[in-house]
Amino acid sequence: MKAARKGLGEKLLEDGLLTQEQLKSLLEEERRGRESLPQLVIKRGLASEEIVANFIADQAGVPYVRLSDYMIDPEIIKTIPEDLARRHKIFPLFLMGNALTIATSDPRDISALDQLKQRTGYYPELVVSTETDILQTIDQYYGAVGSISEAIKDIDARSLGLGKESAEVTERLQDMVEVAPVIKLVNLLLLNAAKERASDIHLEPDEDGLHIRQRIDGLLQQTATLPMNLQPAIISRIKIMAEMDIAESRLPQDGRIRLRLENRDLDLRVSTFPTLHGENVVLRLLDRSAAVFGLQDLGFSPEVDGLYREIIRRPFGLVLVTGPTGSGKTSTLYATLSALNSPEKNIITIEDPVEYHIKMIRQSQVNPKAGITFANGLRSILRQDPDIIMVGEIRDRETAEIAIQAALTGHMVLSTLHTNDAVGTITRLTEMGIEPFLIASSLVGVLAQRLVRAICDKCKVPYLPAEPLLKFLKIEPAPDLQFYRGKGCSFCKNTGYRGRLAIFEFVPAYEKLLELIASGVTKVVLKEEVARKGIKTLRDDGIQKVREGLTTIEEILRVTQKEA
Repeated sequence: MKAARKGLGEKLLEDGLLTQEQLKSLLEEERRGRESLPQLVIKRGLASEEIVANFIADQAGVPYVRLSDYMIDPEIIKTIPEDLARRHKIFPLFLMGNALTIATSDPRDISALDQLKQRTGYYPELVVSTETDILQTIDQYYGAVGSISEAIKDIDARSLGLGKESAEVTERLQDMVEVAPVIKLVNLLLLNAAKERASDIHLEPDEDGLHIRQRIDGLLQQTATLPMNLQPAIISRIKIMAEMDIAESRLPQDGRIRLRLENRDLDLRVSTFPTLHGENVVLRLLDRSAAVFGLQDLGFSPEVDGLYREIIRRPFGLVLVTGPTGSGKTSTLYATLSALNSPEKNIITIEDPVEYHIKMIRQSQVNPKAGITFANGLRSILRQDPDIIMVGEIRDRETAEIAIQAALTGHMVLSTLHTNDAVGTITRLTEMGIEPFLIASSLVGVLAQRLVRAICDKCKVPYLPAEPLLKFLKIEPAPDLQFYRGKGCSFCKNTGYRGRLAIFEFVPAYEKLLELIASGVTKVVLKEEVARKGIKTLRDDGIQKVREGLTTIEEILRVTQKEA
């Protein structure tokens, strides 16, 4: 106890924030009163709460955190009674097994830890935050813990007069969005989306209210409808979190929010768009703490797995991954980079944005405001002595030309394109203005992919599809062939699906195909050649996964019907 106090005093003396006389006076006041030395230092304005809290954390050997960086699960709040939290100025963050992580401003408060063990039965793991931060967070969360409907009740009375016709909306919004119930409601929306594994959140204003939809396993699902008079405060709260202009509602805006949810780092890309009934907001959720897939986790067939691994280990060439937005292309590229990553290789990326971090790989992202595009970023990378380059997306002729030249001059280049199938990638490059002979000289393989929903393991049951459907897909019935689907349960929210998996079409660049590409033949001719070669299409791979009991015929038809 004394060592910690002496340490804080010495630190303040060293930094010139205290004189010897002031320290002596503070220590005497501490002995006479109820306030500790850190509290007195803050009260006198000799050091900020954050400086003192950082010092206390360092002395105690525990992390310092800002509670505003966290979204707290309402179920975690219930582990500590409000009276205990306020009395000892502590706040629960997350629960891992039997260990409950607690934020405190005084890690030396043994009484608080003892009471915590007795009241909760959990072992406390400590982090340090400022007293003000803890008390504000207690005010924000306690009393407002619960469902979205409960949060709406808390905020509704405070929102009267804040409809879109109010002349004072802009002036009042800044104050309104800092009200605890507003903060709580927005946090609940984000928290629920993260817990439901949503990739996107849509806030859609309409005549009858603000509709909330979440994209789960690739499909949008309605989750709530909020009263229309809450729209200005909710959307403005999100815009403030994303560092956007709350006074501007007539123009589209883009922003970003970084949050810590329990032990997960979330990156939310925020986009607003003006509509007839107000601003539409879409948030894309990225879990930065998620582990990067390995190639073995992607779901390649044994044949594709062997071919793809052989091609990406060539010393140079262009490998393209293609598919629509949200088809898992980025995950495939990250898995590829992880497989190639080694101390002998210099791997550099240019992305928009960097979604996941991989050790030993130099990752950069485009920044239009700073003049960094895929094209000029790629030019700069070529001066960094790379062995392997990953370009997030080939969007224009300039980027395509530089990527191809890099592939022709001894580099392995990985990138993506938005096309419907593997062969379509080749015609897309020619449409961009790339000469066919350059494509043929640089391309070593194209991987097309889609994501389909996986059957829920909790309610998976066998069934027999209709015979016309089997004939349409050219599936021959057999005694050992079993089909499955999910009948629906609480685990999958009665959809019959939980999670997603990928289906693939991999076209390696073999001699005959390259000859046809160089001669500039049509897409039809290229597709006929690929079919003659016996290369499996997206639908073929999908049907194989149906046979394996991983997904359903309906899912394969949903994502591959245009390519059939």
